[in-house]
Amino acid sequence: MPITSDVRTAVRLAQRLLASRRSRRELARRLPSVAAPAPGTIEIAVYFADGPVNMYQVRQWYAPLAELAKTHPVAIIARSPGTMTTLIDESPVPAVYARQVVDLEQFVETQAPKVVLYVNQNARNFQMMRYGRMWHVFVNHGESDKMYMTTNQFKAYDYALIAGDAARGRLAEALWDYDLDARTIAIGRPQADHFAGAAPYPADDRTVVLYAPTWEGDRGAAAYGSIASHGTTIAEQVLASPRHRLVYRPHPRSGVLDPAYRTAHERIVAAITAANAADPTAHHVHDEGGELGWQLADADVAITDISAMIYDRLAVGKPLIVTRPVSPEADVDERGYLSDANWLTAADAPSVLARIDAAVGDAAELAKLQQWVARYFGDTTPGAATARFHAAVEWLLERWHTVAAERGER
Repeated sequence: MPITSDVRTAVRLAQRLLASRRSRRELARRLPSVAAPAPGTIEIAVYFADGPVNMYQVRQWYAPLAELAKTHPVAIIARSPGTMTTLIDESPVPAVYARQVVDLEQFVETQAPKVVLYVNQNARNFQMMRYGRMWHVFVNHGESDKMYMTTNQFKAYDYALIAGDAARGRLAEALWDYDLDARTIAIGRPQADHFAGAAPYPADDRTVVLYAPTWEGDRGAAAYGSIASHGTTIAEQVLASPRHRLVYRPHPRSGVLDPAYRTAHERIVAAITAANAADPTAHHVHDEGGELGWQLADADVAITDISAMIYDRLAVGKPLIVTRPVSPEADVDERGYLSDANWLTAADAPSVLARIDAAVGDAAELAKLQQWVARYFGDTTPGAATARFHAAVEWLLERWHTVAAERGER
């Protein structure tokens, strides 16, 4: 077994090396044609040190950043060649490639951004955070009750833009000597103002079920993924029903560490293909697209794992079912929404159709959801979160000018 594991590790490393080389060659070919922002024009920078596999973390900020860029110039800093190549194709704001620290130094020197936003807790964030005369602001890539949301790493940033009262409560309980009033600003979920895309199936009588599981996790405490424990059964039941339609949107990292998890994922994908071949009117969907929005807004019922997808769906205010992790090590914080969630255990999965149908018509469950929406996101009137995001940025810029003036700097 150890030999087999070593071989798999060696194969993965070789594949990553080859992919990295291809990415560097492709970027070297394309980068000369990319126009660099004029010196001194970028006020807001988004720092993203991850590779393409985690692009979902920055993609969900595309629309809010594009809106912000109408009033304040924004650029995304990429450290990975694969990420930069993807940003060249996708990003609605300028992208800057800074593979080495010397490239970061040049960016800071020529642009002097006033605010730098961070969408994750990558260890390489500290290579950017070494620079002063700018605010380092954690915005995250989602809202959830996962342990990730209360890490002590919050203290490393000057400020954090959080979703609402639920996030504030989590941080107050988890962090020692952290001044929430001074260092956090509640903005809601501005991404929800930019839900993108149209449903790729007809409007008919089928009940649309969004199954959006997370990945397997890299440790027991974060083993929230349900594809192997619940997912294949959920898919089998929904795909076999002529009254339901499955939209399967797995986490991009599903199966990267656990071969059994990847095999279960592949079984679901194959089952969707077979079901559509058997009944072309079914229009089941395996969704790997970069756009997130229509899936959450259109589905009659969503089934998610413990992840940010819960809270993206929660903001929609429509029926939601949450899978209960099978790992006894999984860290499940049931003090917030999860204390009141509509849980689905692995043992419940064979009866998932009955649970789906019940959720669609449960008025009490929907009323309860609305209470949690307010706690997690505040005012979800269209445009309200975007206004709060812009107000937070304006405050940060004003604060920058105040401090600079106090120090006799410009």
